[in-house]
Amino acid sequence: MSEEIKASEKVHCLIIGSGPAGYTAAIYAARANLKPVLYQGIQPGGQLTITTEVENYPGYADGVQGPEMMIDFEKQAKRMGADIRYGIATKVDFSGFPHKVWIDDEVLIEADSVIISTGASAKWLGLPSEEKYNGFGVSACAVCDGFFFKGKEVAIVGAGDTAAEEALYLSKLCSTVHMIIRRDEMRASKVMQERVMKTPNIIMHFNHETEEVLGDGQKVNAVRIFNNKTGEKTEISVSGFFIAIGHQPNSDIFKGFVEMDETGYIQTIPGTSKTNVEGVFAAGDVQDKTYRQAVTAAGSGCIAALDAERYLSAKGL
Repeated sequence: MSEEIKASEKVHCLIIGSGPAGYTAAIYAARANLKPVLYQGIQPGGQLTITTEVENYPGYADGVQGPEMMIDFEKQAKRMGADIRYGIATKVDFSGFPHKVWIDDEVLIEADSVIISTGASAKWLGLPSEEKYNGFGVSACAVCDGFFFKGKEVAIVGAGDTAAEEALYLSKLCSTVHMIIRRDEMRASKVMQERVMKTPNIIMHFNHETEEVLGDGQKVNAVRIFNNKTGEKTEISVSGFFIAIGHQPNSDIFKGFVEMDETGYIQTIPGTSKTNVEGVFAAGDVQDKTYRQAVTAAGSGCIAALDAERYLSAKGL
């Protein structure tokens, strides 16, 4: 960490991270004349920039490409007067007031209010083929993308409650769901295990791991798995390959200041976006491990901006 600060600036409302939560917060904050400054982070637009077709966000009757939708969000925030900037928050100090945030280890921002909307990143298996076909048959969100595989055969990797929920969701849309489980049992709760076991079109592959996602160069058409007890390999013809091994909230730099659960999700006061630090709010997937949808992230971004506006007003700032 460089100790030399090249510049410092005081802002009224600082938004850390883009995506539906950050951009929506910027729209509302700008309309409330909070003069928001938003730093886009390491992935401007968030996870939707690596998503292809989005069909479940209201207002896009014919669907929209994820990157295109985030461009629309950004344009709207700019039109409202939000100051959108490139840059990554690398350090924070919320021990006093105003709140301090370092950008790219060089610029110090002092903020009357801070909205954290840094999102969460899906955990991946780390296969080159997984990356190659991401958005073309490979997905980390069954609720987002399951519809595109209606009536088709798919596979899903994971053994926890999230994997079980997503397998059950896919079973209502797809002809067959192959569930690839590394151990000889699931980690999911008993009730979720029972539901999965009782679903006739879910096929369990215990003691199996994914060796490769196969495709024709354009889209997925199979997955090669292997038995980690015997080494035997099997190819399964599938059109979709879903990863449900968890998400990692992008919250590391806030540790020690903002309360989190055991997995790093920022905890907010129920019904609000307020954290345990006065004047610091959290929105989107960094504090939501249950729904993780673009529309819920946008809604929480709105809540955070309104909470920030009321906080600043009450403080006379």
